[in-house]
Amino acid sequence: MKEEVNEIDTIGDNHIGTSVETPMRNDAFVKSDEEKIELIASYFQEIMEVLGLDLTDDSLKGTPMRVGKMYVNELFSGLNPKNKPNLSVFENKYQYNKMLIESNITFNSSCEHHFLPIIGKAHIGYISSGKVIGLSKLNRIVKYYGKRPQVQERMTMQIVNELKQALETDNVIVVIEAEHLCVSSRGVEDLTSKTTTLEYDGVFNDKLIRNDFFKLINSTIS
Repeated sequence: MKEEVNEIDTIGDNHIGTSVETPMRNDAFVKSDEEKIELIASYFQEIMEVLGLDLTDDSLKGTPMRVGKMYVNELFSGLNPKNKPNLSVFENKYQYNKMLIESNITFNSSCEHHFLPIIGKAHIGYISSGKVIGLSKLNRIVKYYGKRPQVQERMTMQIVNELKQALETDNVIVVIEAEHLCVSSRGVEDLTSKTTTLEYDGVFNDKLIRNDFFKLINSTIS
């Protein structure tokens, strides 16, 4: 048992993921959002009481319900498929066959190991094989996969896989740069480091094309 606990702690402290898909139970959506909010509020009230906080204080007594609403409606809204953006695509009628890049897409996510914020930017590129997607949809995809407990490597792969499916092409590349508060506010408490992840397929397996993408995003990163 002790070895198992140590292994679990090691996975969490090293921010290691276990699958490309977000781990979900089969009964994840049996309860309504309203039921989940009520339950989370109840559980969080217990946590606050264990910490010794006085929930009769006007500043604190509404906190459990605020946390419940925040978890379900905001921070972790990306867990529910009903919130997935409609990824309508269009025929590439103007025959643009070069690289399209959307850079500096800001997002907020949460580390699944400590439930602390991940704050970062995503840079997306693709080359059409006949389909194009609205620019705002790229931002919405990043936001959707960010709004769940995450591991940065998984989030990067999920965005790539989603775009490959929607655009019906393998010619997709994604870079994510992020700050993890589970690194800066606990543990090693490093305030300056960033984590960068990269996933790509199709023509981006060609180093020259991949380097063109890097040059372009480096010219726009602020």
